Amino acid sequence: MASASSTSARSLFGESKSRLADRVQVNVNNIASVARQIQRGSKSSENIKKLQLIASHLAYQQESIARSCSMIEEVKEQAQAMQR
Repeated sequence: MASASSTSARSLFGESKSRLADRVQVNVNNIASVARQIQRGSKSSENIKKLQLIASHLAYQQESIARSCSMIEEVKEQAQAMQR
């Protein structure tokens, strides 16, 4: 019976080792998934910063265009005044 119990113990040890290896693999996969999510998050943060920069540049351009349009109206009025 000693050999039967040692065989049973080996089998139980082998199963435990296999389950432990499976759990370790699941944990490694979960860590990789979290790392990917963190990386995506940092990229989206970078993208938000880029979009904010683009938005501020567009605001400056819009202000410049508005000033140019008002100058066109002034020049147009001055030209009309000269023609009279």
